[in-house]
Amino acid sequence: MNVVFCISALVVKELYRRKDFYVVFVLTALITLMMGSISFFNDSSMARYLKELCLFLVWVSLLFISVGAAARQLPAEREQRTIFPLLAKPVSRWQLIFGKFLGCWWSTGLALMSFYVFFVILSGTREHEWPLASYLQAATLHWVLLGIIIAMVMLGSLVFAAPSSNATISVVSIVGLMFLARYLNKIALQQPEPLSSLIYALYFIIPHLEFFDVRDLIIHHRAAIPWWAWSVAVVYGLAYVAMFLGATWLIFRKKRLST
Repeated sequence: MNVVFCISALVVKELYRRKDFYVVFVLTALITLMMGSISFFNDSSMARYLKELCLFLVWVSLLFISVGAAARQLPAEREQRTIFPLLAKPVSRWQLIFGKFLGCWWSTGLALMSFYVFFVILSGTREHEWPLASYLQAATLHWVLLGIIIAMVMLGSLVFAAPSSNATISVVSIVGLMFLARYLNKIALQQPEPLSSLIYALYFIIPHLEFFDVRDLIIHHRAAIPWWAWSVAVVYGLAYVAMFLGATWLIFRKKRLST
């Protein structure tokens, strides 16, 4: 694990040297300061609308940054030929994959937590409510979601030819999973056999990313979800992370690296 942590630390340093991560921090500051500076005239609906807008912008920003960061990890190592000295240290291919994943996940987690710190402070001082349990559940589930996305994109980096095509297909797939996957079971009921069974099987196989979107807890001041349900969602997400990373390792261990 020392090797894995060293690789992940290098990934974190590399990613925070790039300008795209600073865009997240600037965006975080701007939208949260905007929320704190606007007078709502005691209109709770305006406050909820602005909070929803802030959370949506952060979700979109972290989606694109996590996809971009994960998509270029393995291809960049091959293009710069740094993968050969890495694997000769010796570093196993599994350690390389897991280290790259942890580096991307920690980096996006730091960006995510920085936003929630700003958001909690400003919304709490404006509305005089501190639903810390809801904030904790929303932030952790969002981070698990980012883990699934990063693992899925890293798998795609070994399947698709270029990082750009991988990133584009990944974003389209993630948006489809977020908004369409939940309706596949209803679509299956309207189809003839065997198409109905195939769609139903797909409904249970694919990861349901909508389970991790609990922004309504914060926006509409709803009570925190039961902790057992939160735990099940975390385990569910980590299981898909493990499956995607396992598939990435199986493909990478058989992939021939040309000098």
